Amino acid sequence: MDERVRDLSAFIDARSCSLLRFAYLLTGDHGLAEDLLQSSLIKVYLTWGRIRDRAALEAYTRTVMTRTQLSWWRRPARRELLGVELTERVVRDHHHDPERDQVVERDELWALLATLGPRQRAVLVLRFYEDLSEAEIARVLGCSAGTVKSQLSRGLARLRERMPAETRTRNTLMEEPR
Repeated sequence: MDERVRDLSAFIDARSCSLLRFAYLLTGDHGLAEDLLQSSLIKVYLTWGRIRDRAALEAYTRTVMTRTQLSWWRRPARRELLGVELTERVVRDHHHDPERDQVVERDELWALLATLGPRQRAVLVLRFYEDLSEAEIARVLGCSAGTVKSQLSRGLARLRERMPAETRTRNTLMEEPR
């Protein structure tokens, strides 16, 4: 086994769970997340010789994952496979159980997030899950900071309008960052 394969194997062993969670947030589907991670790791492997800063390897891999996911959405045939149709809201029981309500709210929020376009979802995931700044998101997506701001604003607005009113009043994530 050559050094490149050993180094990449060590990286995958150490970071695969975190990268898979990130892929799931981008795709909203476990199977697609696994495909995205595998495709991205192949791309990282193929460019391994050009990667100079091994310390920034995870950030580079996340950038590859984000761009790969966005490129999948540009192919019409792939859109059908990715399940672009909107998910319907699940009707829940009316008895009050705070723990269950939290889980249902979280699931509804994930379902709403899945209704967004890939770029808006990527911006929201990078901003709120990865806690990246607008400038860092712009670098990852290869776009301007203004594009990131508009995608963030539009994505949050879409989530707000699609979110049920009772959930909207309790959810603090829906507040725009200042």
